[in-house]
Amino acid sequence: MPWLQLTLEATHNNSEQLSDLLTQAGAAAVTLQDAHDEPIFEPPPGSTPLWKELLVTGLFEADKDIDAVLKFIKLEFGSCPDHTLNPLEDKDWIREWMDNFKPMSFGERLWICPSWHQPPQPDAVNIMLDPGMAFGTGTHPTTSLCLKWLDKNYSTPVAVIDYGCGSGILGIAANLLGSAQVYAVDLDPQALLATQANAEKNQVLDKIETLSVNEFNKNYSELQCPLLLANILAAPLIELSSMLASHVLPAGKIVLSGILAEQADKVADCYQKWFNIDEMTQEGDWIRIVGTKQSS
Repeated sequence: MPWLQLTLEATHNNSEQLSDLLTQAGAAAVTLQDAHDEPIFEPPPGSTPLWKELLVTGLFEADKDIDAVLKFIKLEFGSCPDHTLNPLEDKDWIREWMDNFKPMSFGERLWICPSWHQPPQPDAVNIMLDPGMAFGTGTHPTTSLCLKWLDKNYSTPVAVIDYGCGSGILGIAANLLGSAQVYAVDLDPQALLATQANAEKNQVLDKIETLSVNEFNKNYSELQCPLLLANILAAPLIELSSMLASHVLPAGKIVLSGILAEQADKVADCYQKWFNIDEMTQEGDWIRIVGTKQSS
């Protein structure tokens, strides 16, 4: 077996240090994994939350002296965390990773296709999007719920605000479905770069404006659009509710996602100050809330 996997038990507070120590010890790659299948999904813009308990895994060549690695970690960390060591079969990991991502459909018109696949339906609305660092490739129900709503409901081209844009997937979907302009907003500079790159790949860069939250608040404080999409978390959706509501035109739509089922009523109650709640749709453990802005 040409590879060894050394997995250390870690916590939110020490996972970064253990990850760095594995790298310093010569790991060819280091990955972090939830230890207890705790839900995590698209975070608030600009944050990178981790699970409370994690598994930090270093990938080493088979002839690596793992005892020396553990001694190094104990010396630098102060103790040796609980750990497991497993051989790993040699594979074409790039090919295997690529094979895990296949074209996905969302409703009747909309597809997301990795660049190494031909679109299954060339005449459909095809978003060319590769998995990357930024959140949002359509695989999670929070994103899927928004894409399915756009596929079913987005027919008249209107300007759109995509608040917490991540990879830009929702704004790009709106662009390809006919939007004249999308304002893609995020705190994370990496998300804005990813959105720009994906917009260029899908030939809609001229129809999508990427903005930091500060730029949006400064330059577009009075902007109102007929549609606002926000796929973030329940807590920031509640915290930002007044601001988000102010950017939707009367009779316009707001689409909220990133909400666990047990949080949905609290979020809906908050937005009922400004919106008539049209629907609350569930996929797995997650809820999408859609509302129509009241006239007064």
